[in-house]
Amino acid sequence: MMLALVGATHRTVPLALRERLAFTAEQAADALARFRDRFPGREGVLLSTCNRVEFYAAGEAEVAAPPVEELLSFLAECRGLEAAALAPVLSREHDEAVVRHLFSVAAGLDSMVLGEPQILSQVKQAWTIAQDNRTAGPLTAGMFQAALRTAKRVATETALGRERVSIPSVAVAEFASSVFERFDDKRILLIGAGKMAAETLRYLRAAGGRDVVIVNRTASRADDLAARLGAKPASFDELERELAAADLVVSTTGSSEPVVSLDLFDRAEAHREGRPLVVLDLAVPRDFDPRVGERPGVWLSCVDDLAEACDANRRSRQRELPRALAIVDEETSRFMGDMHHRSTAPVIEQLRAGWSETGEAELERLFRRLPHLDDRDRDEIRQSFDRYAAKMLHPPLASLRSESHAGPPHGLLDALKRLFNLKD
Repeated sequence: MMLALVGATHRTVPLALRERLAFTAEQAADALARFRDRFPGREGVLLSTCNRVEFYAAGEAEVAAPPVEELLSFLAECRGLEAAALAPVLSREHDEAVVRHLFSVAAGLDSMVLGEPQILSQVKQAWTIAQDNRTAGPLTAGMFQAALRTAKRVATETALGRERVSIPSVAVAEFASSVFERFDDKRILLIGAGKMAAETLRYLRAAGGRDVVIVNRTASRADDLAARLGAKPASFDELERELAAADLVVSTTGSSEPVVSLDLFDRAEAHREGRPLVVLDLAVPRDFDPRVGERPGVWLSCVDDLAEACDANRRSRQRELPRALAIVDEETSRFMGDMHHRSTAPVIEQLRAGWSETGEAELERLFRRLPHLDDRDRDEIRQSFDRYAAKMLHPPLASLRSESHAGPPHGLLDALKRLFNLKD
């Protein structure tokens, strides 16, 4: 097995468990460092978003990818969970199924909102973290580069990429708009200053939102986003006051603990004078204590509440799905062919080395018998030998490449090893 995957997605794992499984960027880096020590010589990439946590592993020859059950136990250990609790809900894949899944994920075909573009940047970030922590390698490099190529093809060759439909857009269009008819007279509080926060703010601007305040633990990030998108930054210490003033709150932080506890909200609520409040908690783990949603006049929605709206979105875009899936299949076959051909490299190297060694020996024998040849004559003869060797090797090498695109060429490899007496 060269490739392995264990993963949890919004389709199979409830939000409460996904919250416990989720990794921040720092936690992902720590997990990859542990993976590097636990499985030396293997490659690993950890993808953690609000809707999925997936670990991709790869290895070759004697250092093959770890068995999926070992990966499952490792993932559970990293988050302080019992492997037995994860075993029934985590998916397990290997080799070609891993490739097809990653390509579908990168293209937004496995997202809660079909075709959402944000997942691609999250895939890129996961790959960057793996590179920074030295768990990336040639197999994962090829696979993730091919995933980006697949996503680009789906975006440009189908209508899935024509409209930027994402979780923030659905949250604003389906949930916030169901409570508020207009946003130009509403005070909007944005907690968090990452990519999802920026995207949400753009949709709110398009919907008419003007009075926007951004709060973030790192003040400089709130300042930067506010300057870029025409909002007002506020200190994180002012969160209680801003909660009291807000009509709509969108929270998108990467905090591992609730940002708005029930006590904090109760203190803010005492100054709200009964005004209605819409909260779009788009973070995993959740930023708001779920009990906040039980307060009168509060509409609290989390990512799983978007499922029905996202399903409706998916149905309306289904007609583009067959073409997108065909692209994924094409790119999967292309990558698997390249990967199988990669496995033939040692045999090809031995074939070429054997022919080269034999050719050099024969040339030296010929040159000793023909001492009158000058350098120009010798070079001409040597080039003829090289061309002859290349032509003789071309048919078996071409057959290897052709067989590789149909699957692992084990039969042909064994035959070539026996015919040319090649060693493992």
